[in-house]
Amino acid sequence: MRLSCPASAPLDIVNGVTNGNLALVVENDPSDGPARLGDWLESGGLRLQIVRPHAGDPLPANLDGFAALVVLGGEQDAFPDAAGERAAPWFDELDGLLRKAVRYRIPTLAVCLGAQLLANAHGGTVERSAAGPEIGVKLVARRDVADQDPIFAAVPFAPDVFQWHVDEIVELPLNATLLAASTNYPVQAYRLGPNAWGLQFHIECDLPMFAQWAMDGVHTLGELGLDPIELLERAEAALDDIEEVWKPFAERFAAVALGRTPPAGEGGLRSLPLLGPR
Repeated sequence: MRLSCPASAPLDIVNGVTNGNLALVVENDPSDGPARLGDWLESGGLRLQIVRPHAGDPLPANLDGFAALVVLGGEQDAFPDAAGERAAPWFDELDGLLRKAVRYRIPTLAVCLGAQLLANAHGGTVERSAAGPEIGVKLVARRDVADQDPIFAAVPFAPDVFQWHVDEIVELPLNATLLAASTNYPVQAYRLGPNAWGLQFHIECDLPMFAQWAMDGVHTLGELGLDPIELLERAEAALDDIEEVWKPFAERFAAVALGRTPPAGEGGLRSLPLLGPR
């Protein structure tokens, strides 16, 4: 069940740990909702309470009663502009929630802009990417250390992901563990503390969402020499492969949030075939 409203009354909490299954989902931009990721988290046993600060929903003051925090993407920059202004008026509050989540070990999943905000809130550095925008269906490479991660260990060596970003994390927080990388964008996934994960790429996208991004970004695609039709054809062709990898990933995250041992899956050594440059 998905709820879309300001934070509700807290659930029962014992020694700081919720006994519920409610995940707070922060939607930073109307173009990037939970979509497939929301479905997968629900299939893992979580209920979603979606707050939309871009539409005026207030963020809760704390995470009391929430089993997990999910922070989605958006077009905004995670870093302040030249005048020191944040790209969204709620980012300072969201930084505070992200710090509380890590401090109190509330399982956290942060996607694209969310991952950048998670890093920025803990002393990392986010900048406009020197390699330029990264857009389309791409491969990322899981690092060996991910074998010890409760939700990344079963991810294949080189899974497909959706990419759409112009900024990147250039320096992780000191206590972060890099879990996945790529050639031109070294920080693709990381863990902060025992159970906060940041993903530079998108796993939430369905085809209508990606198509809307392509329509809104048609000028950028033209500058990069990318054909929107070909981009969407590749996105559609990748949907099943992405679901095969990232639905179980989301369900493992849900298991962690619910205090369960995530299923082992197929192990981290399975790899998808490399089909040439993308």
